[in-house]
Amino acid sequence: MYDGTPPWDIGRPQPAFLELAEAGALRGRVLDVGCGTGEHALMAAGLGLEATGVDGSPSAIAIAQRKAMERGADVRFVVWDALELGALGEQFDTVLDCGLFHVFDDDERARYVESLRAVVPRGGRCFILCFSDRQPGDWGPRRVTEAEIRNSFATGWTVDAIEAARIDVNIDPNGAEAWRVALTRT
Repeated sequence: MYDGTPPWDIGRPQPAFLELAEAGALRGRVLDVGCGTGEHALMAAGLGLEATGVDGSPSAIAIAQRKAMERGADVRFVVWDALELGALGEQFDTVLDCGLFHVFDDDERARYVESLRAVVPRGGRCFILCFSDRQPGDWGPRRVTEAEIRNSFATGWTVDAIEAARIDVNIDPNGAEAWRVALTRT
């Protein structure tokens, strides 16, 4: 997908996550999981936070590393499997997931939640921006319901908020219906 520009790569942070950054919701060590070309990790670094971005695509990570170098940003980008975050051997105070949660099938989703739990200490926060079941039509990734989010994070997490939001995409000026989820690790 990164040989061209994938629909989700808008070249800037998603407005829903930029709002969180501007409100001071990002704290401590930040992990941008499924970081793509790194805009959210770069945003966190721009706030003076220690930021790491991980993605399974070597091409995306290479682009993210180039952006960090061009912008003079101190960000670490690593090719990594989001289902194996515990193997990083690190803890993060804040995790950002823009557009990753909704790509997993049910079994992978459970593994992903466990993977997040392995790197977020009690009191740590996770923010997710995912495709919503409110999105009409059948283009794009799997739609996620509010109930699916609550069920996925029923153990070991408090669901602080699930808010209607938008994901900006480069194929539709109106973007896509999304959920912005705020979670706290218990």
